[in-house]
Amino acid sequence: MLVQICVGSSCCLKGSYEIVEIAKKLIEEYKLDTEIALCGNFCTGKCNRVGVTITVDDVIHTGITAENFKSFFMENILAKAGVK
Repeated sequence: MLVQICVGSSCCLKGSYEIVEIAKKLIEEYKLDTEIALCGNFCTGKCNRVGVTITVDDVIHTGITAENFKSFFMENILAKAGVK
């Protein structure tokens, strides 16, 4: 599974680096290092006023914040990875 977190200027200002750190910890915690490729990407053109843009495989999600990332991770990454 490919998880791309936007690190463009707009998303950077909205906390993308904090989300990257949270994502790395959760991937390690759930032992998904071999199943998830986590990388940064630049603007996907889906900027919004709140939060960061994250692409999981080919699905673009917007408005992700450090506060809602864990629930996003559970619903969109863990569930897709088959972890219960």
